[in-house]
Amino acid sequence: MIIMIFETINIKVDYKKAGLSEDGCNPMLTSYCTSKSDEIGEKKIPAVIICPGGGYDYISDRENEPVALRLAGHGIASFVLKYSCVNKKFPTAALELASAVKYVRDNALKYQVDKDKIFVMGFSAGGHLAASLSNFYDKDILTRPLGVSPNDIKPNGCILCYPVLTSDSEFTHETSILNLLGDDKSNDEALKMRELVSLENRVSEATPPTFLWHTSDDTTVPVENSLLYMTSLSKFKIPFESHIYEWGNHGLSLCNYQTSTGEHHIVPVNEKWVEHAIDWIYRQ
Repeated sequence: MIIMIFETINIKVDYKKAGLSEDGCNPMLTSYCTSKSDEIGEKKIPAVIICPGGGYDYISDRENEPVALRLAGHGIASFVLKYSCVNKKFPTAALELASAVKYVRDNALKYQVDKDKIFVMGFSAGGHLAASLSNFYDKDILTRPLGVSPNDIKPNGCILCYPVLTSDSEFTHETSILNLLGDDKSNDEALKMRELVSLENRVSEATPPTFLWHTSDDTTVPVENSLLYMTSLSKFKIPFESHIYEWGNHGLSLCNYQTSTGEHHIVPVNEKWVEHAIDWIYRQ
């Protein structure tokens, strides 16, 4: 008999080693994975850790469990990270996501996961988080506080859904970046931090393969966030797949009735992003 491994894990991070406060931090990772089956036998399957959006202010329910269940239904071990937000400054959430990746990798046998096929997926501000790990996993800002090697926390691929990416341009989603860094722009250190988390400038040869989708009429997080990032991926010859849809604006999640709060979230053409993303995961 196949059953779902549904459990919630407390993610452990020593915030003090990163010079951060642990007050109010309680990251949780929820698994949506099928158990082993004697009939089917053991398999090694890809895993996706989902980072819902919410402007680094809250965790969206619409980009949470419904997405995990959709992926799990296609044989992907799925996890949702409820990361710390609301004035939790960078790299608080990035450390939590890195720790989540390490947890899944360390427990690959339990979840039947292929250690070399662990992906991160982010929506909106969660996209900024997923892309942050994709570009900082080999940097001291994450490895030193966690006491890990880059290979422990490296995502093997990144899926970005209408992501916040640029923090230092006219296309910045200012609310997300203010929640991430604070509202102080008055000194050189604050300006330096803002440039640091402008992720189109952090892409390198070490950035993992990436899947992106966005809508061209997004008035909340302009499509240029994805376009700038894709330009950098192309510059460094990082494999990527992108889908820019004509309309739908922002926050579509699965683009269907299940995750809608009104008809504006139901866009059948854009719903195909899920199928494309699943195909892309299995090709990696």
